[in-house]
Amino acid sequence: MKLSYYKELDGVRAIAAIMVMIFHFFQQMETSNPTLLLFKKISIFGQTGVSLFFVLSGFLITRILFSSKANSHFFSNFYIRRTLRIFPLYYLFLGIYYFLIPVLSGASIVDFGSQVYYWIYLQDFAMTFNWKSNGPSHFWSLAIEEHFYLFWPFVIYYLSNKKIIISIIAIIAVSFLVRIFLIGHQYRVFYFTFSRMDELAAGAFLAVLEINKQLTSKHSGIFLLLFLGVIIPTAILWAFSSGTGDPILQVFKYFLLAISYFSLIAYVITIRNKHILKKILIQSPLSYTGKISYGLYVYHPMCFMIFRHFFETNFIIVNVIGSFLTAYIVATISYLFFESKFLKLKKYFNNYNLIKSPSKAVEIIQ
Repeated sequence: MKLSYYKELDGVRAIAAIMVMIFHFFQQMETSNPTLLLFKKISIFGQTGVSLFFVLSGFLITRILFSSKANSHFFSNFYIRRTLRIFPLYYLFLGIYYFLIPVLSGASIVDFGSQVYYWIYLQDFAMTFNWKSNGPSHFWSLAIEEHFYLFWPFVIYYLSNKKIIISIIAIIAVSFLVRIFLIGHQYRVFYFTFSRMDELAAGAFLAVLEINKQLTSKHSGIFLLLFLGVIIPTAILWAFSSGTGDPILQVFKYFLLAISYFSLIAYVITIRNKHILKKILIQSPLSYTGKISYGLYVYHPMCFMIFRHFFETNFIIVNVIGSFLTAYIVATISYLFFESKFLKLKKYFNNYNLIKSPSKAVEIIQ
């Protein structure tokens, strides 16, 4: 299977990153201004950018695995490429968070017992079950993706397409059951791997549709109707529920978000190249944001904190622009002078063939 890269998905990845950044910026804002309070309330939907990341990752990783299934060094090449993409920046930031920032600020270094879960990608377990831990709180999602990468290649390699579909359905069912169990025992479902895995599974199913040639322009209208038919009641349910602790909302909202973003990504892929949405998504600002989105996600809370501490003004627009610009500068420096050194090594561990065309195909950053 030859692998085409959908350039417009860089734009989707960018939107996911911007959504999360908007959420974190406004949620940390203290204000009594009614207009800003409204923006703060609306910005909570930016939190679903993580769900968009999950669905997109499930799709991109699964199609890479499908494309390389028949090749030699299937497992070693996949895990080496994942390591080169994820680990350098992940562990660099942990070093900055645990050691550099305390030295510069005069704060105490967090004891290793509270660090350890972050070093071994178990922070989402610690946050769910209230184990003693202290680290970058937004890293929970990186743990979930890493857990997916650990077992999903074995599913793709050893199972037939039919059994892969059964596995996807099973993952979705298990996610529902885990959420019900956690809620029943008064644990949070937001952070836990097995309560959020249905979003990654939805993305994986999108890759199954692609390999079965069911992602074509004639299906775009169906995906649009599905998106609108799910996202509207999901937003209403979220807006008018009794809050994030509402058990019904907690059980169903992640699956509804998975279906919403599954259909949105499918729609973006299947619309024609001349469609205005696709033209917007491939524009340079969004493409560039998508390219550095990992760094933006990792660094932005720290950058927001730095701007707020040293440069905050009384003007919200200045604070938004300044905070985001700081994150972009730091993520760009990180990408050019650190991450790219490791990304260049990925070419030695390719297991797939890229199809390059005017509308598709740039170097895969996944």
